[in-house]
Amino acid sequence: MISLHWEKYFQHICQKYNRLYKLQMPKVTPHVCRHTYCSNMARSGISVKTLQYLMRHSDISVTLNVYTHLGLADAKREIAQIEQKEQRKIRVKKSRNTAKVANL
Repeated sequence: MISLHWEKYFQHICQKYNRLYKLQMPKVTPHVCRHTYCSNMARSGISVKTLQYLMRHSDISVTLNVYTHLGLADAKREIAQIEQKEQRKIRVKKSRNTAKVANL
């Protein structure tokens, strides 16, 4: 299949959806899906070099600045994850220290 076939499939799906539902779907293309894929992979925590390789970009700045669309909500989620990891580390240290004291 060539990209034109995929574009026509997407176009047909959007038109059919928009005829059936009041809330209209925006134009979706395979290229839009490429941006979505890149953003979702970045959110999953994949390394940026691996993502660059998967996207087949020669320059990592294209991957990060053009294709990856992350925002404030993503930053807040990552900060919360880091805080949770740190809290777990503290709890593990405390439980180890408690166990050492109990063994004495």
